[in-house]
Amino acid sequence: MTEAYLKRLQVPEGKVDVILDTDAYNEIDDQFAMAYMLKKSEKINCVGICAAPFHNKNSSSCEDGMEKSYGEIMKLLQLMGREDMKSKVYKGSRSYLFDERTPAESPAAELICRLSLEYTEEKPLYIVAIGAITNVASAFIKDPSLKDRCVVVWLGGHGYHFPKGGGEFNMMQDIAAARVVMGSGVPLVQLPCGGVVESFSVSGPELDFWLKGKNAVCDYLVDNTVREAESYASGKPWTRVIWDLTAVAWLCNEGNRFLKSDIRNAAIPRYDLHYSFSSSTPFIRYVYQVRRDPLFRDLVETLCL
Repeated sequence: MTEAYLKRLQVPEGKVDVILDTDAYNEIDDQFAMAYMLKKSEKINCVGICAAPFHNKNSSSCEDGMEKSYGEIMKLLQLMGREDMKSKVYKGSRSYLFDERTPAESPAAELICRLSLEYTEEKPLYIVAIGAITNVASAFIKDPSLKDRCVVVWLGGHGYHFPKGGGEFNMMQDIAAARVVMGSGVPLVQLPCGGVVESFSVSGPELDFWLKGKNAVCDYLVDNTVREAESYASGKPWTRVIWDLTAVAWLCNEGNRFLKSDIRNAAIPRYDLHYSFSSSTPFIRYVYQVRRDPLFRDLVETLCL
């Protein structure tokens, strides 16, 4: 592990170029992450947004999930008045990886490969992934040298203390892709869902008080979240995780103000959804705690600008 590698595992200094890879239609939290990222223009220069595949009750197939996510990205850009970004949105894979050697071809994977050529170990491209990591893995299969020019920040998997840490939605959709990226040797920041970033949640009254009526995108985020929560918890108290935002927050984590982490060997997911632990796997940065209130305050201040 070289000094340069370790430096890429630190919170970046200054403004950085970022690709966001998102299954935006899957849930209500990708929209928070995307809005927060685009509002953080003093720190983040978004050079591309990729639609990731997903398959659950909100899609009929992973291709349908990717197409719906592409549409949701465009919708949010319209609400934010960011038509300038629409030309930087790319469709992702229409399937998950077939195996760990064959890329799932897509404009998104091509974008990652092409843009990465403009970066170096000293000035890397940051890839923030908040869905199944198929697009990113495909790019790494196509060009393994990407690991020398990029940093991947991925919200995926559960905490390493979970019996089946690979059973988290983003990770278990495409275990092959997770294995490719986590074993590639790229500087990786992993934000586990269960047991770690699940603590970043909000309630309806908080959303109404702090965001409702502030601007069009705030209203959309509030209405979207409340509608989803009320679909299963109508008339009951509820909180809703908006954990995808924590992956973007890593880029703004100077002084560990939002997230606490350490360096450890990557736990590689197996196909039975258990982690495989070894002292020979690549070192990654593992986020183990979210400072919820400071991050929520920053979210409110950022979105209401």
